[in-house]
Amino acid sequence: MMNGSLRWLRRTALRVVPVVTGVVLATFFLLRLVPGGPAAAALGDQATNEAVAALEAQMGLDQPLMTQLWSYVSGIVTRGDVGTSLLYGTPTSELIAGRVGVTLSVVALAVLLTLVLVVPLAFAAALHKDGVVDHLIRVVPAIGLAMPTFWIGLLLIMVFAVNLGWLPAGGSGDGVRSLILPAVAIAISMTPVLVRTLRAQLLEVLDADFVATLTAAGLARGRVLVHVLRNAALPTLTLFGLNIAYMIGGTLVIERVFALNGLGALMFESISNRDFPVVQGVALFCAVAVVAVTVATDFLVDRLDPRSRLS
Repeated sequence: MMNGSLRWLRRTALRVVPVVTGVVLATFFLLRLVPGGPAAAALGDQATNEAVAALEAQMGLDQPLMTQLWSYVSGIVTRGDVGTSLLYGTPTSELIAGRVGVTLSVVALAVLLTLVLVVPLAFAAALHKDGVVDHLIRVVPAIGLAMPTFWIGLLLIMVFAVNLGWLPAGGSGDGVRSLILPAVAIAISMTPVLVRTLRAQLLEVLDADFVATLTAAGLARGRVLVHVLRNAALPTLTLFGLNIAYMIGGTLVIERVFALNGLGALMFESISNRDFPVVQGVALFCAVAVVAVTVATDFLVDRLDPRSRLS
């Protein structure tokens, strides 16, 4: 077990360290590739040379490149921070900490709703293979896959907020109720691929010899299906982790549609106000979150895979 854990840690470190290093370097250099420089872009075309020079000094852009890089990396490591907001005069870490709760709440609720949708639909399709139910489950969710997530969000607002009045159209004033429609929009876009993947794995496992053995031994149908799900879930879990990573970026756009005051709003505000340190901070946070989700998924798959435990 210890050797397996050490192998997993070594394998994960070999993948994660280069990715995180690349992300940090990318966010550092992309800011400096802004035409005319980030200080001039932030102040606009009418800024004087003196004002640009003063802002460059404030942002540390007048230092040698390697000194800037060292300051940037040390700020991330020691403070979890990439600088101070030009608009608010506040460290980017504080701005992100004040908004990240909304974003993570939407992601968590979307993950829960996705699981609630995917598992029953995949089982229903697999247990009624090539029947009417199977075809409906494979075809109808694909409509959601064909539509952009923000368009699904707009449709949900029109139906459930404007026409029916069941849920708020936007804002965070109604607590969890405000998060339901954004989470549903994300879940609808994620469900089709996961249903197809889990259905295919369930069909493969349902034909395995151990299922017939358990059924012949008189084991209850529900317990047999639990064993089937455990054996079929690993490939879907891997894909689910990749979708959660994708969802983190997609949530920023959905927040804009539903006027939620999360990282998406902070990102778009910072872009429109040319607040480059905050744009850097949000981009870096999302990238690290994607890496963290990928590592967590890999760890779960590694722990749940019987072959890994046996090794």
